[in-house]
This record gives sequence, structure tokens and C-alpha cells, in this order.
Amino acid sequence: MRLGEPAKIRSAINVTPLVDVVLVLLIIFMVMAPNMRKGPGPEINLPATERPRDEGSGARVLVTLDQRGVLWIEDKPVEADRFGDSLRAAAGTDKNPKVVLQGDARLPFGEVRHAMQAIEQAGFQGVALIAERATPGTRKG
Repeated sequence: MRLGEPAKIRSAINVTPLVDVVLVLLIIFMVMAPNMRKGPGPEINLPATERPRDEGSGARVLVTLDQRGVLWIEDKPVEADRFGDSLRAAAGTDKNPKVVLQGDARLPFGEVRHAMQAIEQAGFQGVALIAERATPGTRKG
């Protein structure tokens, strides 16, 4: 730089604050991700099995039977006398949707079987059951 010449501005981007913010956000998302996995419907304890089946893909309707024996379709409780109509409405125009039932592990099997019969009476064939993967040496439910 000489006397009488305008000073040249040297610009450089400082990425250190950006990296700090991104790392903090990454840590926050890593901590929060397991808590964000809850699906629709009420909070229930699923029974555990050694090898639960894969739910697969395609259209599906989630039916939940909570610990009080109340039926839910997706995230809405349904009265027992309107269950069939509500289930058909939730299935929409899909000709063969998969109906997936998740029942609380504390319920007697008779109540889960009664829910399965209600699904079959509504005109749906084959009901898939959801369970958690059991850890070796422990049994839940």
C-alpha cells in the first residue's frame, strides 16, 4: 500500500460461527429424534415379540386399542357402534387397504380378538398386528 492509493478491502467469509451453529443444531436433533417417532393415536405399550413382521408399504389404516379398551382409527377415538362405518371412511376409495391393529400389552387377548372381529365384520380381510422387537433375555407385557 502506497501513500495516496486507496486501501484494498480484503474480504473473507468466517465460517467458524456457521460450523458452531450447525453442530449445535445437529446435537439438538440427535437428542430429540427418538422422542419424535410417536405415531398417531394414543400412547400404548406394545407387546414384544422375538421377530415382529415388517409392516411393508402401501395404503394402510391404523387401528389402536388403548389400555381402557377404546378403539381409535388413526388419531381419533371411535364409538363401538360406529366403528365399521368409520373404518370404511378412513380406508377411502382404496380397494384393498391394509388394516393394522396395535393393542396395548396390558389388555387381555379377548379384547384384541374382539377388535379383530369388528374389523372383519366391517369388510376387511386379514388384519396385521404391530408388536415391538423384544430384546434378548427380556420379556415385556
